[in-house]
Amino acid sequence: MSVLGVQTHAWPVRLAHWSMALAILIMVGSGWRIYNAEPILPFRFPLAVTLGGDVEAALARHGDPGVATAIAWHFAGMWLLIAAFLLFVIYGVVSGHFRRDFFPVGPRAFLHDFTAALHFRLEHRLGEYNAVQKVFYWGVLAAIIAIIVSGLAIWKPVQTYPLEVLFGGFQGARIVHFLAMIVIVGFLVIHLALVALVPSTLVAMITGRSGSPAPRNGGRP
Repeated sequence: MSVLGVQTHAWPVRLAHWSMALAILIMVGSGWRIYNAEPILPFRFPLAVTLGGDVEAALARHGDPGVATAIAWHFAGMWLLIAAFLLFVIYGVVSGHFRRDFFPVGPRAFLHDFTAALHFRLEHRLGEYNAVQKVFYWGVLAAIIAIIVSGLAIWKPVQTYPLEVLFGGFQGARIVHFLAMIVIVGFLVIHLALVALVPSTLVAMITGRSGSPAPRNGGRP
């Protein structure tokens, strides 16, 4: 796997990235505790991976299994996610980051790179996004929009009634919210796996720069 090149990330991108990462962890953990109170599917998430405090203490204090605390965490994560997402989108448009790094991308390029990835033959060059990465990034950005909008419909179903209609009702908004969560968690798993394979990408997201320019003569003396 080739990792030649230089990868740089401006401070707004890094700030938005780590803020969204923290917000998503908070929202997923607290959201799972909220979900457990009224499941959509016939299963519940283990309490150990949820956010909402000790169940016994919460029952003694609030009379609920930590749902009130989880909701408070969920709202905090929501506002952080919205702020970070807006920063990322505004900077991506104004700076040309989206135009430069996430375009162009098409079905043929995606199929080619996805097939190469399945055979572990997909090369990675620092500072360059392959078609699979581009599609995945656009997909997770769409999922974040879906989870924010559906979350607003769940939070304020009367004030945001048109959103509730858009999702086919309150339960429809809950289902979309749940599915968007699955997409985001799936993206995080794949993202962390790729970072483990190419750890130099993590350096760039922390310090702002990683790697060195590829030799112009291909490395020949």
